[in-house]
Amino acid sequence: MNVLVVNAGSSSLKLRVLGEDDTVLAEHTVERWSGGDETEPLEDFLSSAPSVHAVGHRVVHGGSDFTSAATIDDDTRVRIEALTGLAPLHQPRALAGIDAARQLLPDVPQVACFDTSFHTTMPASAATYAVPASWRRKWNLRRYGFHGLSHAYVSRRATGLAGKTGARVVSCHLGSGASLAAVANGRSVDTTMGFTPLAGLVMATRSGDVDPGLLLWLQRAGLSLDDLEDGLEHHSGLAGLSEIGGDLRDVRAAAENRDENAVLALQVYVHRLRQSIAAMTASLGGIDLLVFTGGVGEHDAVLRSDTAAGLAFLGVDLDVERNSEVSEDTRISRTASAVEVWVVEAREDVEIAAQTRTLLNAMDRRTR
Repeated sequence: MNVLVVNAGSSSLKLRVLGEDDTVLAEHTVERWSGGDETEPLEDFLSSAPSVHAVGHRVVHGGSDFTSAATIDDDTRVRIEALTGLAPLHQPRALAGIDAARQLLPDVPQVACFDTSFHTTMPASAATYAVPASWRRKWNLRRYGFHGLSHAYVSRRATGLAGKTGARVVSCHLGSGASLAAVANGRSVDTTMGFTPLAGLVMATRSGDVDPGLLLWLQRAGLSLDDLEDGLEHHSGLAGLSEIGGDLRDVRAAAENRDENAVLALQVYVHRLRQSIAAMTASLGGIDLLVFTGGVGEHDAVLRSDTAAGLAFLGVDLDVERNSEVSEDTRISRTASAVEVWVVEAREDVEIAAQTRTLLNAMDRRTR
């Protein structure tokens, strides 16, 4: 079963066809994709790609409705669209990818795979907000968590590489968006993001955790809801701290030139990251594997080193040489380190393809 994986981001479109053994048979990334009814990028890709037997789509928010992958039909699409308010940057793009693929491949089964579904195993103690019960019941308020497709893959991959079945894993997905997950026996027990992808760590342009009282104060001071949303989503995080932008490479370059705002931005980023790793470890009752993934997690050796330097009390002991020479999936901790530290390539496409095959194969068995 060749699976076309459609990963629609907030501005880009990543396309891959994976063979049965997850070999990449074809791939293409459209860095700037307008979404909407634009089908040309997918049409061009399919014109030269190998035959496709199924399509798997990444969808950021599944709400309370979708706790696992789901086949896409008109009803599923309507239910996904109804969740747009919970992920306004990503949900419309996913829908655009779904619409394009259904139009171009009308006879090929299609599956939606949700970033939130991995975190539905979190216990109530981790998922419940301490807000009025009437609010929780009326609006299904809870911590959903995100990046679940990435966390599911890298935690499983690292556990397999380390040969530690049932390991307690803290997975660090660090990119323009960033989150951690606490994973025990392959199941999410805690994460840093919440009802929306705004919560948790400092990100490229998103704030991460902010005192809700501060936001109420800002509203009373004159900021509108639109002002708050725009500021928290697009002008906070590294961009807001450094006043340079959200790209960590640019912030680091400025910090090396002694730009005070950039230095502070890196310090705040690392402080929050260390603090949250320790919190995830507490949720697990200990830690066996610490895993870095995502564009920043995979490629910024200095960040990994700075983060690990504050985690020696947990038993993290990084190997300087290994950390500086990472290629593909690599262990970067010393042999004697109580906690194994790994860098694992983010492969959401593998997880999406696996969930797609599993669901369609199960449906095929039931109809025989």
